[in-house]
Amino acid sequence: MSATRVVILASGSGTLFQALIENQAALAIEIVALVVDKDVPAVQRAQSAGISVVEVPMLPDRDQWNQVMESVLTDLGADLVISAGFMRVLGPNVVAAFAGRLINTHPALLPDFPGAHAVRDALAAGVTSTGTTVHFVDAGVDTGPIIAQREVEIFPTDTEDSLHERIKVVERELLVETVRKIVAQEVSLVDGKVVAQ
Repeated sequence: MSATRVVILASGSGTLFQALIENQAALAIEIVALVVDKDVPAVQRAQSAGISVVEVPMLPDRDQWNQVMESVLTDLGADLVISAGFMRVLGPNVVAAFAGRLINTHPALLPDFPGAHAVRDALAAGVTSTGTTVHFVDAGVDTGPIIAQREVEIFPTDTEDSLHERIKVVERELLVETVRKIVAQEVSLVDGKVVAQ
């Protein structure tokens, strides 16, 4: 059986990306490219692993940027697109083109604390736990059908950085496990709902 062709979207250091690089063989995936919107530390990880990098800079015309993004992902022949710390909202055209094949990780237990500042928001809310979510992407922001979640306790001494680092450890494990399930067709999106086989 041929490996599942995976494209990673990232906007930061690429620790989630690295976890997938290290587990490519075990997951039966081939990471065919890293797509970024600007030069970020994740690019060095791709270069070290011999993975192609495609930069799709943000354009003044958001619709045009989304059209370019859809073309890039289509041309790469992506079976699965993973938004791993990608800080751009993908347009409806991209979401529709890759429905059921586009997943995102988020550092909170959705639907709580959506958006770009999930860790800060959880601390500000005074909750005793948060966590991480992997979900299929829909046209909303962090609103897609939830595939898997894992909880992380918040300590009284936590700062945004310390909490985020602990979430990232769990997030990496959860992402790898979720990708394994998707590739093995143990989980899929059917009529907008997550179905486990």
